[in-house]
Amino acid sequence: MRVDLFDFDLPPELIAQHPIEPREAARLLVVRNGLEDRTVADLPELLDPGDLLVLNDTRVLPTRFWGHRGTVAIEATLVEQEDDRRWWALARPGKRLRLGDRVELGQDLTAAVEAKDEEGRVLLAFDRAGEALLAAIRAQGAMPLPPYIKRPKGGDPRDLRDYQPVLARKDGSVAAPTASLHLTPALLERIAARGVARAFITLHVGLGTFAPVKVADTRAHKMHREMGEIPAETSAAIARTRERGGRIVAVGTTVLRALESQVEADGSVRAGPFATELFITPGFRFRVVDRLLTNFHLPRSTLFMLVCAFSGYARMRRAYDHAIAHRYRFFSYGDACLLHRFDEPPPA
Repeated sequence: MRVDLFDFDLPPELIAQHPIEPREAARLLVVRNGLEDRTVADLPELLDPGDLLVLNDTRVLPTRFWGHRGTVAIEATLVEQEDDRRWWALARPGKRLRLGDRVELGQDLTAAVEAKDEEGRVLLAFDRAGEALLAAIRAQGAMPLPPYIKRPKGGDPRDLRDYQPVLARKDGSVAAPTASLHLTPALLERIAARGVARAFITLHVGLGTFAPVKVADTRAHKMHREMGEIPAETSAAIARTRERGGRIVAVGTTVLRALESQVEADGSVRAGPFATELFITPGFRFRVVDRLLTNFHLPRSTLFMLVCAFSGYARMRRAYDHAIAHRYRFFSYGDACLLHRFDEPPPA
């Protein structure tokens, strides 16, 4: 499928640089047979008793650091953990780093450059390991915001709160599951009072979620790999909801990818740890998720392709045209959509 089918022009001023306060005041575009302008605060009345809300409980680590190698200033973002001491990182200027170089990061973190890969990443071996290293990362790092959110050197302390879902509990992500950023304890209580149950999966989000699709045809794109786990109680909750006629509502594309990558031949969801490289494009057959709460995504991105697969290509093109015309805020700190699933063929 041609990648240029998923391109669109977005005015740069619509790229949100900070979230709306309170979070549930964000606008919500409901996409079904027509389009309806609502707010996230309306979400409880848009769900039905007996539905199941599935959330990603991953927690974002503040993995962006500034430091130096000798007299050379270095910026490094840890993007993938290799083991309890070593992380792959994106470094600037990465070409100035050589094997064996020692890099000083944050306040007192030291790492040695052990390897470099074809993607331009460097493997950093730190001077501490395990929980001691994670504690230092949490205490000294800044949030690894996507490149379209601009911050001064050193970051903005507000992002430590703003870029973290309220139900985050398992360290591992270097990017937020952004649909969850709209939820607050009060809104979740109202959803529960509506008779909507709640369950969790874990999918640790990598910076690959923002990687541009550089090929002309989707068949040539290599999807990034992400790790996660589906608890047995979540698998059982999905089965019960299905038996009772309820709908599965995924909060974010990470939840949708996790569930759809672990579905069995009989439609049940396989519990346990997993890795996924699932690339969803129009024509994909969805077997688990009925509704999707998600943000507005980048042009030519795998996530825009995913939502076009979920609700239909022509319908999502109309939805994004509407959102741009009505000045919705885009991307991680922006507004949201509630998408209904439509099983439609891919565009010709």
